[in-house]
Amino acid sequence: MKLRLIPVILGVMSCMGAARAGDEPSDMMYSRPGQVVAAGDGARLNFYCLGTGSPTVVLESGWGDWAPAWSVVQPRMAQFTRVCSYDRAGSGFSDHGPLPLTSERIAEELHGALHAAGIPGPYVLVGSAYGGDDIRAFADLHMDEVAGMVLVDADASDVATAAMRREDDQGGLGFLPDLRACRDAVASGKPLPVLPSAHGRPSTTCAQQYFYRGLPEAEWSPGLNAKLIEIAQSKLAMWDAVISEMQSMPADEIWLQKHRRSFGARPIRVLTSGNHAVGHLDTQRPTSLKHLKYEYDVALAQARWLTLSSNARQVFTSHSSEYIQFDEPDVVVDAVREVCVQSGGHGP
Repeated sequence: MKLRLIPVILGVMSCMGAARAGDEPSDMMYSRPGQVVAAGDGARLNFYCLGTGSPTVVLESGWGDWAPAWSVVQPRMAQFTRVCSYDRAGSGFSDHGPLPLTSERIAEELHGALHAAGIPGPYVLVGSAYGGDDIRAFADLHMDEVAGMVLVDADASDVATAAMRREDDQGGLGFLPDLRACRDAVASGKPLPVLPSAHGRPSTTCAQQYFYRGLPEAEWSPGLNAKLIEIAQSKLAMWDAVISEMQSMPADEIWLQKHRRSFGARPIRVLTSGNHAVGHLDTQRPTSLKHLKYEYDVALAQARWLTLSSNARQVFTSHSSEYIQFDEPDVVVDAVREVCVQSGGHGP
């Protein structure tokens, strides 16, 4: 999808420079570094900020994703406030950082980099899938800088039943052997393993399969897809990062349970697709009772976040995969706009 280019903020976040209208697809801004900022612990994080105003919206991508995951909605949010996407340590154009990459470390790195870049709060935190863990950790650590939160079909293992949490953890950790094989191939310069693809799709390399919902992504221009595949095929630090994030997830869930804090009256919107862990809707959906129960349990677990704030609401999409920001971008943009308006630019 080609988007109208919104000029990048001048000043501390503008080293990329904006392309002239018509020169290239607007998503190509994500194919080169934006502003790389020191996070304070040795990591340096890559940011893209658009728009002006307060509160600042901070976009946190899911596991295996980085800033381009927000390419469809970020320019639209920039029409009513400042909005920043970024690459976690090791991913995209960010440098590697200390390991392990826990949600607590990710939150502190993001906090340090935002301040180093001169982007003060209040922040509206937006997290997709696994990124929901990271923004909730950020809020638990720095609630006085948080204006509100939008959870985009976020992972809810820490508020799910113990049985569901064990099943999710075991499923995630089951990917580690394949992830390590891919990582070792990148490290040795060998061809990447070819993995069988689900739902009748063609076989792909692990670099294509493990990032986003599969590369190439139909929402992006050929140029951006080519750059993302190049990064996934060659950046060893990114494989180390995603492996560390996956390994840390069970401990992250325990951390979130122990550090859970009230948002008071800060607005929270919980977006639920009913297709959690489903990347595409253009193939036949699983229809087993086991899968239907899983989706019900996810929606129920996500509803438990409503107790975090006196101003919380769950929004159900009508036709979306877990990538709501691609399939029903209006839902994400409207939720963020509502939280920005209701926060009044300030955390209460």
